[in-house]
Amino acid sequence: MFGRPNRNLRRAGLRHTPLVTARVGIIGGSLGGLSAACLLRDAGHDVTVFERSSSELEERGAGIGFLKATYRYLDERTAVNPADISVETSHIRYLNRDDSVAHEHEHAYLFSSWNAVYRKMLDAFGTDRYALGHECVDFESNPGSATATFSNGTTFEGDVIVAADGIGSLFRSRLMPDSTPSYAGYVAWRGMVPESQLPGPVTERLGDAITYYVYANSHILIYPIPSVSGSTAPGDRLVNFVWYRNYMEDGDLSNLLTDRNGRQRELSVPPGAVAQHHVDEMKAQAAGRLPALLASVVAATEQPFLQVIYDIEVDRIVFDRVCLLGDAAFAVRPHAAAGTAKAADDAWVLAQAFDQHDTIDGALAAFEPPQVRLGHELLERTRRIGFRSQVENSWTPGDPEFIFGLHRPGE
Repeated sequence: MFGRPNRNLRRAGLRHTPLVTARVGIIGGSLGGLSAACLLRDAGHDVTVFERSSSELEERGAGIGFLKATYRYLDERTAVNPADISVETSHIRYLNRDDSVAHEHEHAYLFSSWNAVYRKMLDAFGTDRYALGHECVDFESNPGSATATFSNGTTFEGDVIVAADGIGSLFRSRLMPDSTPSYAGYVAWRGMVPESQLPGPVTERLGDAITYYVYANSHILIYPIPSVSGSTAPGDRLVNFVWYRNYMEDGDLSNLLTDRNGRQRELSVPPGAVAQHHVDEMKAQAAGRLPALLASVVAATEQPFLQVIYDIEVDRIVFDRVCLLGDAAFAVRPHAAAGTAKAADDAWVLAQAFDQHDTIDGALAAFEPPQVRLGHELLERTRRIGFRSQVENSWTPGDPEFIFGLHRPGE
């Protein structure tokens, strides 16, 4: 799956003198921010990443679809073989309520974990220009410069700010206050279980496929991912589930987002923080509604967590010398497994625009139209999938529209 010839030659000619050199501050050190940082650094720009967390990031190994755009930098510009940090499945499989197979066909996917990809991308960028403990609290964008102010009292003054600060982006909220998250009507319950803690027959049936169960106004999918330590060996891996369930926005959702300490969350509730009565209800629903094979994975999950599904859509991503990247611009539903791929693609297109233009403003102007168009198209496709599964109940096993992909199903 990965073409890797002449890696040393590629790396030897990696960095070059750009047509114009920019001092770039990247706000947000997750996968999208790191992708932009590596690519712009490689292109000869002066790049610093500012991450609000005081420690390197961790998401407890949550699974991600490992699309080409996500692993492209590792594959083309590092010594990392993406196959070493991902699990390949060979089939898409749908189950009936009684655990029998309703439909299956051959289709190869790669799955990794957020942690595994983050570690390799951070290794590629390095930590010298990765500034922890820098929460951006204010910024200015002017025709020829951009400035960010941080809660620790420091500031960044440069030519460009890349806002990769996620779904709760300070930059988007200030620049486009009307572009607020729109609740999709459902949440994703998520969790991981070590294969070693599941019976052998369960891991055997789930180890070679992404496995779906679709029923009225809901669906669940399960697939294997690397362990928290990064191992992809059978028996060491994790089994990851994502279960989409509908909740009314008034009352039900607010109650669900009140964690076990009484704190009201907005976008997600992390592992260990979901109120126990909600965990108990979720596992009871799994036992009563899901195939026993899949319910056993949910039951074995010690610390499930949840993410609210929101849509965010914008018509602009460039504002003088600030540009939005990844979830800071568009928040798309997870059904195409393309959220991290979209952020990485934004980074590649941004770096290419700088390579091809002799002014910063020309580069930013070239970056904006294709990525706005891609964001609209991807969001519309994932909205349609969500409506078909959670509302319309028209999800047909084997329908090619449900194949993962960034630009279109399968691509």
